[in-house]
Amino acid sequence: MPNHPLGAIVCALVAALLFAVAAVAQQHAAAAVPEGTSLIRALARNPRWWAGIGGDAGGYAMQVAALALGAVLLVQPILVSMLVFALPLSARINRRSVTGRTWAAAIALVAALACFLIVGNPTEGDSNAPLPEWIVPLAILLGLIAAALAIGSATADPFRRAMLFGAAGGALFGLAAALTAHVTNLFEHGLGQVLGSWQTWALVTSGAIGLYLQQRAFQAGPLVASLPAVTIAEPLTAAFVGITVLDERLRTNALGLVVIGGTVIIMCATTIQLSRAQAEG
Repeated sequence: MPNHPLGAIVCALVAALLFAVAAVAQQHAAAAVPEGTSLIRALARNPRWWAGIGGDAGGYAMQVAALALGAVLLVQPILVSMLVFALPLSARINRRSVTGRTWAAAIALVAALACFLIVGNPTEGDSNAPLPEWIVPLAILLGLIAAALAIGSATADPFRRAMLFGAAGGALFGLAAALTAHVTNLFEHGLGQVLGSWQTWALVTSGAIGLYLQQRAFQAGPLVASLPAVTIAEPLTAAFVGITVLDERLRTNALGLVVIGGTVIIMCATTIQLSRAQAEG
């Protein structure tokens, strides 16, 4: 049985719960802002949106704690479980019941997540990777984000625009997550080291722009398009950076990789289904 850091798993689950509270609050606030209206101004006057920001802050604090204790490949997939926590919250707000099919998808997501963690047994990597190792993966990632934003801005289809903006925002959240462990470690060496590191400013920038794009995605089109894109893009991006830059690995054999491939497909499919169920509520 793999020996995962229990503290990292617990912190990640608490973070997922807080992110679920934040997502439910922010989705309702941002979706109510008409297209063409100043998004930031409208949200700044909405108490529910500020409550969501508070949930995000608490969730991020727990995510930082989780990443300090475990690998990106361990923590980020667990955060997808926020959708399971969001189900009853969203249902209560909208005074509706959760269907058996939706609960089945939630159970399948939890089972796939557990299988991924047990079979994959992710290792911690090197959060202090030097800048040259970041250049190519970062260029690829930023190129894909820029392409998504360009296509999303040019399209007249609200569904596609929301999906592309959501994917871009989620990707930036994933990048911020991958940078978090290094920035957290810098605090041991003083505030000067933190402020003098390019990773700190990359973390702040990616997080801020990611949050803005997430709200734009919620405003631009239906939540059934934006929410799955945000939720899937974040862990996939963090895993990409974890493997290509931070040297994190899955400790398994060839058969295990096949099983993991299957669990990733199930996680993506159930994430889309749960995101749509939550958005339609």
